[in-house]
Amino acid sequence: MKGASILIAFFLLFLVASILIPSPLFPGDYLSILIGKIAWEYQKLASAIFNGLFYGIILWLVFVAVSRKFEEEK
Repeated sequence: MKGASILIAFFLLFLVASILIPSPLFPGDYLSILIGKIAWEYQKLASAIFNGLFYGIILWLVFVAVSRKFEEEK
């Protein structure tokens, strides 16, 4: 998997940021509400995991697209 370290780094970055930022971030907060009533102590963690996955995958896809563009130029 190309750029797995990039995916993991962005996932962890947004996971930690979602836990530390006191206001809810989209889409994690919205998705944790949609999946039903999660125990209160796990709702913030579930939201942070969703945010980490969502933003991590988006930024990983951007990284893959840009790296392919640079490879084509060579």
